[in-house]
Amino acid sequence: MDEALLRSLTPSVLGILVRRGADFAAAEDAVQEALVETLRGGPADPPRDTKGWLVTVAWRKFLDATRSDAARRRREDRVEEEPPPGPAPAVDDTLQLYFLCGHPSLTPSSAVALTLRAVGGLTTRQIAQAYLVPEATMAQRISRAKRTVSGVRFDRPGDVATVLRVLYLVFNEGYSGDVDLASEAIRLTRQLAAVIDHPEVAGLLALMLLHHARRAARTAPDGSLVPLAEQDRGRWDTVSIAEGVGILQAALARDRLGEFQAQAAIAALHADALTAEETDWVQIVEWYDELAHLTDSPVVRLNRAVAVGEADGPRAGLAALAPLDASLPRHTAVAAYLHERDGDLATAARLYAEAAHKAPDLAERDHLTRQAARLNAHRPW
Repeated sequence: MDEALLRSLTPSVLGILVRRGADFAAAEDAVQEALVETLRGGPADPPRDTKGWLVTVAWRKFLDATRSDAARRRREDRVEEEPPPGPAPAVDDTLQLYFLCGHPSLTPSSAVALTLRAVGGLTTRQIAQAYLVPEATMAQRISRAKRTVSGVRFDRPGDVATVLRVLYLVFNEGYSGDVDLASEAIRLTRQLAAVIDHPEVAGLLALMLLHHARRAARTAPDGSLVPLAEQDRGRWDTVSIAEGVGILQAALARDRLGEFQAQAAIAALHADALTAEETDWVQIVEWYDELAHLTDSPVVRLNRAVAVGEADGPRAGLAALAPLDASLPRHTAVAAYLHERDGDLATAARLYAEAAHKAPDLAERDHLTRQAARLNAHRPW
């Protein structure tokens, strides 16, 4: 059978099993076992109702597991009945699964892993590779997450903000391993947008598309980072930009502004500029003001300081930076950039070197080290 088709059906099949009385952990295990068995050696003649067939196989897997577990004997009365013959009901439980996987009792990393497994259909091995951790470690993390949500009622109202935060975390995990988590996050957010009409869902999808459109230009052939101002804008994906802008405009027209819409508006202004010099920094500062009002986030205020430095000059940017906690991630790198713009190359070089030691990953560390070396090479001694 077609693997992509089977994986696309897993969220709905999982939802059917949970509605029939299976707890989430047991149902998820049964669906994954049914999927593996089907991929290894399904029926010779593909069934006409693939979803119904997969439900039947998964339900039998669940029955087998339940019967073998003495602690679950009390459930036998409700699990003995086979699913009725005929097509499976056309109910999409993807939305409920999002809310279950984004349960507030889970840590962010566990919620992301569970979402990728239950809704994204990825294997534990694929998720482990994407996170660069051993498969056993990821299996334990997912198992703990499943145990946590097993007692949660399937029809419990969910928190859209929590679900969106989980998807945003998935997107920001990047592109490591054999799973492109950024593309996976876009796929999952498209699914969510198809089943829930919410301007912030649209805002997040627009934000992802607009950021992802610049992906090809973000790194040089040697793997080094290319700053936004130096990127080859001819390599930006104009189709994704157009789609993102269209989705954003429709969301903003509903006049229910949220943080993802505001972030997407900033990304759209960057995408709209044909050159770095044509960027409308004044509007970007205004959107950062809106975003700071919505979130009161120090990271937003840090990014706003950069925008102020571009709109009103580096000294204005340094003034906006001054009240912020110097321990903020990338604070030192921002200070280095603004001091360089202000002509204080000695201070900028020192701060670039300091920021390199604090960088969260090798690519950023190398970029900041090169910036320090560049300034030191041009300083008069």
